[in-house]
Amino acid sequence: MNLIDGVKTAELKVSSETKELSAFVKDKSKSLVDRLESFEDIINIEVGDTSMTRAKSLEREFDIRQLFIKYEGDNPSGTQKDRIAFAQVYDALRRGFSTISLATCGNYGVAVAVAADLAGLECIIAIPSSYHTERIKEMESLSANIIRLDGSYEDVVKKVSEMAMEEEWYDANPGGANTPLQIASYAQIATEIVDDLGDAPEYCAVPVSNGTLLAGIYRGFASLYKRGKTSKIPKMIAASSTRKNPIIQSFKKGLDHCQDLQPEKVKETKYNEPLINWHSFDGDEALYALNQSKGEAFNISDKKMRDMSTLLLKKEGLRILPASTAGLIALLELNETMNFEPNRFVAVLTAKY
Repeated sequence: MNLIDGVKTAELKVSSETKELSAFVKDKSKSLVDRLESFEDIINIEVGDTSMTRAKSLEREFDIRQLFIKYEGDNPSGTQKDRIAFAQVYDALRRGFSTISLATCGNYGVAVAVAADLAGLECIIAIPSSYHTERIKEMESLSANIIRLDGSYEDVVKKVSEMAMEEEWYDANPGGANTPLQIASYAQIATEIVDDLGDAPEYCAVPVSNGTLLAGIYRGFASLYKRGKTSKIPKMIAASSTRKNPIIQSFKKGLDHCQDLQPEKVKETKYNEPLINWHSFDGDEALYALNQSKGEAFNISDKKMRDMSTLLLKKEGLRILPASTAGLIALLELNETMNFEPNRFVAVLTAKY
C-alpha cells in the first residue's frame, strides 16, 4: 500500500533564537531547571498562536456570515501535532528520559522528531510496515530512528508501548496516561480563538481521528466558560472519513461510549488516512464533548475533501491537506441545512499541504 500521508516533505525551519536555546537545552552540564526553562522558551516561540482569519471568499461562496479559519499549518512541522509533541518532549525531559518513542503514520512522528531534536533526546518512531509516507525523510533528517512493525496502526501503538516499558523509553503514544497532557495542550487552541474573537464562536468544527484534538478544544472552551471568560460553549462539530471513524459512527448511533469499528472494513486512501481508525484512543472524551456541547458529527467523502482543498487554494490562497478540511466541509453542510443566522463560526484546519 503506497499511501502519501500528511504534509508534503519540506525543509523544517526554526528561528535562530530557537537554535541557540536548543544548544543550551542539550548541554547537560547546565541545571535541569534552566534547560527546562529554555525549552519552554522554544515552545513559546515556535508552537501555537497560529493564525485565524476571516474567510470572506468562502462566506460569499456558501452564504454564511463571519466564517473564521484557525490555521494550524503555522506550527513548525505544519500540523497541530506540534502542540502535543512539544508537550510530551518537555515531559520526557523533565522526568529525566533520554529516549522518546511512539507509533505514527506520518505527521505526529515528524512533530515529535522536531521537538526531540531540539531537546537533544533520542527519538524512536515505529511505523506500520504497510505504510509509506514521504515524511520519513524528514524524520530521518532529524536523526530519528525508524523501525517497521507489522500490523495496523493500533497494533503498532501497542507493540511500541510494550517496547518502551521494557527499554525504559518515554512512551509518547496517544491515550492512557498521556490523554490529560495532550488534551490540555489542545485546549490552548480554544484560548487563542477567544483571544482573537473576544468570545467563543457559535460553532467550532474540527476533523477527528483519535478524538484528542476535539476533546481538547472543547475542554478549553468549557474551562473558559466556567471561569466567566466567555458567554457560551460552542457547539462542537466533528467530521471524519465516511464510516471509517468510530467517534462519528458512535455519535450517530446515539451511544455514550465510543464503539470500535471492524478493522477489516476500514480502508485507507491517500486522502483519508489521517482521519481513519477502527479504535479512537480518546474517542470517549471526544464523544463526551459532542454530547455535552449539543454538537453534530459528519461523514465526509474523499472527493469532498479533495475538492475543498482545491477550493481553499483558489479562494483563500491556503494549501490545506485534504483530510484537514473535513470539519470545514461539515460546518458548511450544516449551514445548508439550518441556514444559520449571522454569527461567528470557526473551522480548524489542521495541516498544510
